[in-house]
Amino acid sequence: MLDTTRILADLVRLPSVNPMGRIVTGPDYLEGRVTDYLLGRLSKIGLNPVRQTVSPGRDNIIAILPATIPDAPVFLWDAHQDTVPVGGMTIKPFVPVIEKGHLYGRGSCDVKGGMAAMVSALEQLSVLETRHASVVFVASVNEEFGFSGAKAFTNLLRSDDSESSNEGDDTAKELLQKVVAVGFHLVVVAEPTNLRLVTQHKGAVRWRIKVCGRSCHSSYPEKGVNAIYSASRVALLLESLASDLSLRETSHPCGGPTLSVGTIHGGVGVNLVPDSVVLEVDRRLVPGEDPLAARREVMNYISENCPVDIIEHEKPFLASAGLSSEGVGSAEAAARLRKAVTDTGMKAVEEVARYGTNACVYAEAGLPCVVFGPGSIAQAHTADEWVNLGEVEKAAEILRTLVGCTG
Repeated sequence: MLDTTRILADLVRLPSVNPMGRIVTGPDYLEGRVTDYLLGRLSKIGLNPVRQTVSPGRDNIIAILPATIPDAPVFLWDAHQDTVPVGGMTIKPFVPVIEKGHLYGRGSCDVKGGMAAMVSALEQLSVLETRHASVVFVASVNEEFGFSGAKAFTNLLRSDDSESSNEGDDTAKELLQKVVAVGFHLVVVAEPTNLRLVTQHKGAVRWRIKVCGRSCHSSYPEKGVNAIYSASRVALLLESLASDLSLRETSHPCGGPTLSVGTIHGGVGVNLVPDSVVLEVDRRLVPGEDPLAARREVMNYISENCPVDIIEHEKPFLASAGLSSEGVGSAEAAARLRKAVTDTGMKAVEEVARYGTNACVYAEAGLPCVVFGPGSIAQAHTADEWVNLGEVEKAAEILRTLVGCTG
């Protein structure tokens, strides 16, 4: 078994399920096991990784592989540690199985395949005498529900020298100051792109809508206000607005804006009139759209068409403007990765995406980003998630080449 495959299999065996905003606990949840594994693995090759606490039990890992020549460019490689939940899977989620060149398991595609490629590349680069670039590796937490890991890392790059309240921030800042004085020349965000270069993708704003009623015994329903009925009217309004948005003309290659209701929760028992229902809303943005303006449009549409119901809009738990190819240095960054791909004998293909990634956070911080990695987005989050091992190994080769060495 190739070492890159061993790393991937190790990662899949370590559950790192994102609770997705729910209050749940258990051995499968949060990223701690992956964090510990990465600390041990990166320490063995002398990178001296540091923890950056993002929230209780959730730590980014930051490690630096320095260049061996002066005035070398600096690259940031990001791979998130968390996976989506495992409900409904048709395979054992944490038992990596290899069949016909595919490795199966939760996270194998999104995004532990990309993480394995990055870790493998770092290990192979660490023993070389010549490295033409420095690499800052960030294993971030909570990508699947809020991008808080990437946000915590970009906070370290601010010029404010005041002490941070997060454990590990000061150590991480000191580590970064040694290599990033001139800024990053390229950010590679690991996601399943089939080794294509994604230079633009949609943003999103997500929030919860609470529809309020008045509870009473179900034998006298007329004495209460049934929040489920009111929430149903809100859901139908959102469906109507979603249809209108789908007809909105746009010339952007990512396509037009979309709207979706992802979850709905309410009621405590069949013999009680429910007093509240909560809907979670996902409004996808064309790159460059203002997340808060898009949210305001939804809020206004509801209030104009459903004025009698008591509706509360919580603050967004995610607001991202997406990834645009128009940022400073974006063209040069894409050209660097494109050359690395072609230098390994592949044809470099650029495309846009409708999904979102940590790249939107780095782009907002002014960093030039490309989303890139093994696997297909069609396999991400699926019941039998898998990744092509040939692509994982090829991704590692391309990343090594990016640093200027073919090993």
